[in-house]
Amino acid sequence: MNKNFSRIIALLRKEKGISQKVAAANLGVSQALLSHYEKAKRECGLDFVVRVSKYYGVSCDYLLGQSSDRQNEMTSEKDSSDSDDLHQKDNKGVESLLPTLNKKLIINSVSIIFDVLSEMKNKSLTSEVSVYIMASIYRMFRVLYSTNPKSPQEFFAINKFLYSGFVSSLESISKTKIDCIVSQDKLEGFERLLEERRLYLTPQIISEKYPLLSSSLFNLIHTIENKLVNKKIRLRFVPFSAKKSLFPRMQ
Repeated sequence: MNKNFSRIIALLRKEKGISQKVAAANLGVSQALLSHYEKAKRECGLDFVVRVSKYYGVSCDYLLGQSSDRQNEMTSEKDSSDSDDLHQKDNKGVESLLPTLNKKLIINSVSIIFDVLSEMKNKSLTSEVSVYIMASIYRMFRVLYSTNPKSPQEFFAINKFLYSGFVSSLESISKTKIDCIVSQDKLEGFERLLEERRLYLTPQIISEKYPLLSSSLFNLIHTIENKLVNKKIRLRFVPFSAKKSLFPRMQ
């Protein structure tokens, strides 16, 4: 989350003339956590941004510093008693905010990855991780670019029926090379990662080292794991519901 959010929520609370303790209670978080949010020491999740938007009666764009207009479209119709209509407005606000928040989540997580790579100082590893990430971005951009059939496909050199398979192959090759580089075994033809550069990482170390970025990474991990193991898919030996993640869940 950008610094505008921290500054704005602190100003809104003071304008309302309420203490941090009262605001925290009304927003469903601890005073300590709200203090971290207001000082930009921690990042919050999407649900908290929407909660703040409703609480102070301002738009999510205003909270993120993207607009000077305070009007909150989600709660502007105060006279409406139709709960379904209000629910639709909430979803509309979330939809407009999702691209901004997910962009920050991904960018912050990738920033941590490349910072870790810089400490590992392995050119081959950095190159292959970069190729893997860029290939994924290339694939998604082509999907979005091609949603309109009128968009000129000549922009790309690879045929639209071939690129997805080619990207999958490239990702597979890069992942195999990455596995070889980080392997404990010495494999001929690969620049093996030195033992002294195998960083020891824990959720606590990550939080302390990247106080403004770590929550994005933790949220990303929770999001993907929840999608990988949903209600229809269960681990055979360890039920997902009983397996606690080491990564702290963000409010």
